[in-house]
Amino acid sequence: MKNTALLIIDMINDFQFSHGPILAQKCETITNPILQLKKKMKSFGYPIIYVNDHYQLWRSDIDQLITHCTNKYSENIIHKIAPSSDDYIFIKPHYSAFYETPLNSLLGYLKIENLILTGVAGNICILFTANDAHMRNYKLYVPQDCIASNNDQDNIHALKIMETILKANITSSSKIKFN
Repeated sequence: MKNTALLIIDMINDFQFSHGPILAQKCETITNPILQLKKKMKSFGYPIIYVNDHYQLWRSDIDQLITHCTNKYSENIIHKIAPSSDDYIFIKPHYSAFYETPLNSLLGYLKIENLILTGVAGNICILFTANDAHMRNYKLYVPQDCIASNNDQDNIHALKIMETILKANITSSSKIKFN
């Protein structure tokens, strides 16, 4: 699978909202599969792109964002999933990673055709990003073990929409073939 990028969405998160602590617990289960996928993709030289909420900071300084978001709910997750120095990082003003960000320009520059979406929340930011990616003719992969939502049923429903309507491959991350 050539011309592929990994998007890690909203994993630098403060979880300071209704149901945030529940989502933080669910993020604990998806962090390791995302990291394994990231490691595998880096071994093939594929780009890793973090797209994150700005938390009213409106700064793309990842260190400032990490400092702002780190608390008792997020500390373990952020410590594991923080971007590497060679990863791309964008902030987003709303749900979709495409909306009002330079993401599509970067993907075009990198000649990306396939996107692997990971992160939270599956039923909101991942779903909206998947929709926008589909509208731009990207082939989608949304590994079911790499996304989470506050509510498990909402996550299942979002995956079903992405699979049936947006034609996303929702297999587990370990089954994605890169050759």
